[in-house]
Amino acid sequence: MHTHDLVIVGGGPGGLTAGLYAARARMDAVLLERLSPGGQVLTTDIVENWPGDVEGVSGFDLSDRMRDHALKFGLVIESKEITKLTVDGDCKVLSTPDGEIRGKAVVIAVGAQPRKLGVPGEELLIGKGVSYCGTCDGPFYRDQVVVCFGGGDTAAEEAVFLTRFASKVYLVHRRDELRAAGVLAERVLNNEKIEVLWSQVPLEIKGENKVEAVRLKKLSDGEEYDLPCDGAFVFVGTTPNTEFLRGVLDMDRQGFIICDRDQHTSLNGVFAAGDCCSKLLRQIVVAAGEGALATYAAQRYLEEVHD
Repeated sequence: MHTHDLVIVGGGPGGLTAGLYAARARMDAVLLERLSPGGQVLTTDIVENWPGDVEGVSGFDLSDRMRDHALKFGLVIESKEITKLTVDGDCKVLSTPDGEIRGKAVVIAVGAQPRKLGVPGEELLIGKGVSYCGTCDGPFYRDQVVVCFGGGDTAAEEAVFLTRFASKVYLVHRRDELRAAGVLAERVLNNEKIEVLWSQVPLEIKGENKVEAVRLKKLSDGEEYDLPCDGAFVFVGTTPNTEFLRGVLDMDRQGFIICDRDQHTSLNGVFAAGDCCSKLLRQIVVAAGEGALATYAAQRYLEEVHD
């Protein structure tokens, strides 16, 4: 059976950049993506912080350009879902429903997905006022009213960040105190632009072509009401797409892959890039940089081990 130099798992910005660098280096590489190449970027309406795109670029267009750039240099992209990773000597074996794919080195770039509220209107209005990233979308809400959901560190940090732009930020939390670390909770409670709505839960996100209101329920007495707003930000956690790697690679408590500074994982010859990694910031530009670094580190590994 043929063994590739490099197998890249995942076709988001991290995987596509890894593939671009591999193809330009004339490596025998293949990229495996279970859906369409692009990852979470495909669901992003406008990307305003991709360097060089001064006017902003739609997530769909940026994904297309990244894929076409990698294909231009000859990257092979196949539609396959990986169910298992095992080791056979110096080779890595990736299991798919159609059989096995072997690689001397592997870059894991399977991404993550924001945990959703699961209420009516949420899916319909993603990119039309429903967002899972304040850092990405906050600047679109200058002098507008936004509602955030969550009570952990991320929710607290993002709510404070959104006050740079929004005129008013409501933070909806199902409990009567924040789970966020003390200093983060203090910043929320001391910010005059933020109003915390304690012991309340979302029932629906309302709007035709954009978010117009959220329907909330007070847990104390069951009262339901509509809160008008321009945007709804969901910060109830992020889930990495790494379940198939549990027990194979070292991960943190949330399931994000632990890497060293060269994107090397705990398994020799396996590297990781993008949102599936344990780190401080999950952004397109970070994933792309990690993808480039992972492929370069994989090249060095192949020169040392396989040559």
